[in-house]
Amino acid sequence: MIKALLLIFEPFASWERIWRARRGVAFVLFLYLLPTLVLICAVEGYGLHHWGRARELGPRRLYTRGEAMIFEAVQFILYPAVVFIAAKLIKSVGETFHGRHTFRQTFVLVAYGLSPLFLLHLLNAVKDISPWLTWTIGIILSIAVLYQGVPRMMEPDPPHAFGLYLMSSLLLLFITGLVRFVTAWYLQGKFHSVDAFVTSLAGQLHLPL
Repeated sequence: MIKALLLIFEPFASWERIWRARRGVAFVLFLYLLPTLVLICAVEGYGLHHWGRARELGPRRLYTRGEAMIFEAVQFILYPAVVFIAAKLIKSVGETFHGRHTFRQTFVLVAYGLSPLFLLHLLNAVKDISPWLTWTIGIILSIAVLYQGVPRMMEPDPPHAFGLYLMSSLLLLFITGLVRFVTAWYLQGKFHSVDAFVTSLAGQLHLPL
């Protein structure tokens, strides 16, 4: 989370340090991304269990530990998938701008570029805060951070830099927005069959309420 704050307030210097470190995909995945997601899921799961979620129709929903664990486990799988998919797509987009970028470059860019979004995700544990509010602020900050990150990490030709930045930002906006849509609608109780399945599965875990 410290890295996210540094990227927000000192983007140029932070991206320069990331670029000089030359970390590989495995290092960033196992020593940065996954530990970050563990923290996020643990905090949000705590909030779901202790304060629940207000719904548009019906009473506030309090989640059992099993239900919260299943929901957070799904998110823990979804977000690395988002990073891998976005990295692959941005690499493909870069090739349309006549760039020869490696998957390592785009993976590191996306993993660190989404740090502000992950940081704001922690606020989802706060009682009654809208998940759309945290996503909106988080993705705006991430797009701002990418403004320095794309040219430093991908090193495109100057005439193509802004176009690559714009396309990368739109891809991340769309992919993370789709994930936010699905998870927010689930928490609002709009996926009744999924809700019932999660409740049934959680009951089989035999965890304390």
